[in-house]
Amino acid sequence: MPILVVPTAAVHRSFLAAWDEAGPQEERWMGARSVAGAEEEWSRGQAADPAEFARMIEAIRAEAEPETALPPGIVHQTVLWFVDGVDWLGRLSIRHHLTPALTELGGHIGYYVRPSARRKGYATQMLTQSLPIAATLEIDPALVTCDLDNEGSRRVIESAGGELEDERHGKLRFWVPTRMS
Repeated sequence: MPILVVPTAAVHRSFLAAWDEAGPQEERWMGARSVAGAEEEWSRGQAADPAEFARMIEAIRAEAEPETALPPGIVHQTVLWFVDGVDWLGRLSIRHHLTPALTELGGHIGYYVRPSARRKGYATQMLTQSLPIAATLEIDPALVTCDLDNEGSRRVIESAGGELEDERHGKLRFWVPTRMS
């Protein structure tokens, strides 16, 4: 069964295959960037190098650490990868606090499922598995947003207990409880 894990080099090949599936229009969702220390973004070619991939993972993991310095307006986030063995299926970010921009558009939790893994219930599993993790970060409830016309994501959020608050700037804003009652 697929699970959320901290980024790991064990899925290197599968991560690259997912990147190739995503193509240029979705490659930003692969999360091959870090704002820990100096902002850095990895290209597909750089990520193919095992040493660079390991460095990228280290930088992404550092974003969750409270002692990591971040640029003004950027919050710490825990990035998790959704994997089935060595198969990379997607990524999920839990932002530790909300800025005004995240309150309007991004929310606490964002997720991405690779194209070949869509419509298999993975986004629902990812969001559900992330809620207890968000609770340990003192997030309750979590703000989760989706595009107004993204019916699939809306169903994912609602199945996790999301309650619609409103629509802003073309985004639906839901509050999802992270603690079991």
